Amino acid sequence: MANWQGGSCPAMANQIAGGFMLLSSANLRGFLPAELQLLKFELEKQLRTVRAEVPPQDDALAQQARNHKIGRLSSALQVVQHQMTGR
Repeated sequence: MANWQGGSCPAMANQIAGGFMLLSSANLRGFLPAELQLLKFELEKQLRTVRAEVPPQDDALAQQARNHKIGRLSSALQVVQHQMTGR
C-alpha cells in the first residue's frame, strides 16, 4: 500500500508542484504499479492546470513561479516513469 505524503494522491501531487516535496525513487519504493499510474495521472493533471494558467507578461515573479512548478512537475513525472519502467 502506498504511503501518500499529505494523505492522498492529489495532495501529494499538489505538494510536489508547490515545492514542499521532492520526488525520488526512494520515495516510490513501496508503491504498486497501479498506485504509480494514479500518481502519474495526478501529476499530469497538475501540469495541465499549471500550463493553462498564463500570468501577465509584465509579472516576472508570476512567470518564474509558473516555470518552477512546471519544472518540478516535469521532473517528478520523469521519476515516476522511470520507476514504472524499471519494474
